[in-house]
Amino acid sequence: MTDSLTKPLPLTAYERWQRQEGVPIHHAYYVESLYTLDLGPWARKGGSGAYLNLGKQEEDDAYVVEIPPGGELIPEHHLFEALLFVLSGRGATSVWANGAERRTVEWQAGSLFSPPLNCWYQHFNASGSEPARLLAVTGQPKAFETYRSPEFIYGCDWTFRDRFGGEEDYFKDPGRRLMRLCWRTNFVPDVRSFPLEEEPERGPGFNMKFALAENSMVAHVSEFPIATYKKAHRHGPGAYVIILGGEGYSRLWFEGDAESMRVDWRDGSVLSPSDGMYHQHFNTGRGPARYLALRPGGHPEFGAARHQRHEDQRAVNQIEYQEEDPAIREEYEAELAKIGLTIQLNTEEYRLADTYARVARGELV
Repeated sequence: MTDSLTKPLPLTAYERWQRQEGVPIHHAYYVESLYTLDLGPWARKGGSGAYLNLGKQEEDDAYVVEIPPGGELIPEHHLFEALLFVLSGRGATSVWANGAERRTVEWQAGSLFSPPLNCWYQHFNASGSEPARLLAVTGQPKAFETYRSPEFIYGCDWTFRDRFGGEEDYFKDPGRRLMRLCWRTNFVPDVRSFPLEEEPERGPGFNMKFALAENSMVAHVSEFPIATYKKAHRHGPGAYVIILGGEGYSRLWFEGDAESMRVDWRDGSVLSPSDGMYHQHFNTGRGPARYLALRPGGHPEFGAARHQRHEDQRAVNQIEYQEEDPAIREEYEAELAKIGLTIQLNTEEYRLADTYARVARGELV
């Protein structure tokens, strides 16, 4: 008798779709470099690319797509959100919908934007000599779990007029500050240079969240100084963490694990902790370390109560410096010593209760 527990699980509708796409599919918690990731011809898109299913995520996925010099990709639209980060090159993307004017955004390496839900869009490479490479983090797995029909997901002609009406300044408006640590916009020209706000909740450093294209998916940029490290924390599924600059490493583990996994990173690396997986980031470079996180999360304006619950859970899902295993700091200090640096972190200055008190007093607004 065959043991049903040892039989391979049948492929999901999403997994079947991925396989028929015919491009490489990368499974891991970490990819060393998105700049040199192996790609394959992608007939449906008209370029080359690869899927990234990192961290055993089920809420979202990622893919890299490359546009040949002087080339363009095939127009598409779909019933899932996609956050797009430009890894290299320069070009433009046109967006249009039934009954709405076509709008075009010009981008460069470091740009961040999102085609509005189910709008048509097309990418163009502005260089005749160099390829352009983009990373997308999308809600495609959940769409396939719900509908299971590629023809519907990529063929439904419904227009979400509350998301995009062809506004002339759709990609030109620089945006506005919604609240502390949150900026609403449809286009960030360069996330590497965007100004951030102080965020001592996770230790020394700065942060800014982005609400893009009326999406439920969100992005944030975090930076932390030389010779410092962040507090260990965990959260729900789906975060893809892309290193924008600096050098360092991260530790990943589940509660109760005897050992943690270490991944070393630099500009272009990406890692993705699983649902409920602790992770902690350490700067071992000679300058600040900055990263971009793309993930599900809920629009901060339309999901304010959910956002507040997330903040209330920070103390539960975060390990304070005073409570962490002393071996964590010892290892980090040894890593710094290899390059002639000493730690620049007074942990007493970053107690979470003290930070909340600063927010209540209006010192962090």
